[in-house]
Amino acid sequence: MDRLDSRPQVSGMMTARKPYPSDVYDEEWALAVPYLTLLPETAGQRTHLLREAFNGLRYVVRHGIPWRAMPHDLPPWHAVYDQAMRWLRAGCFEMLAHDLRAVLRDPGLASSGAGDLALRDAVAAVWRVRDDRYSEERTDATSASRPRLEMFAMGG
Repeated sequence: MDRLDSRPQVSGMMTARKPYPSDVYDEEWALAVPYLTLLPETAGQRTHLLREAFNGLRYVVRHGIPWRAMPHDLPPWHAVYDQAMRWLRAGCFEMLAHDLRAVLRDPGLASSGAGDLALRDAVAAVWRVRDDRYSEERTDATSASRPRLEMFAMGG
């Protein structure tokens, strides 16, 4: 499947570029996006697709390059860096690793020789029962009773 075909388009932020080998596959993105979505994809301050920021982070990690050496057809290095720092501070990667570890250590799933779809479904089931989905819980009704989290406090 072509990685560009299934990219979401939000407010005209779609980019037409050839994919890099480090770009996230659709199946990987479907697994990771619930953990990485700190704000809705349509948030007013978002100027780059979350998936493209993640692709930029993967590019830097895979190629071991300085942030400022990122290709110019990905989001600007500072946007990717800032988003990566928000993910790190929020513990997104730790939550993802914790849930993956739990699923992969499940003896029933491991002994059944489950494929990628079964693993994705198992992680999705874990995500559905989590009670710490900040961005999904934050609505107009709850905003009044909860302190507002400002992006500058997270480094954004």
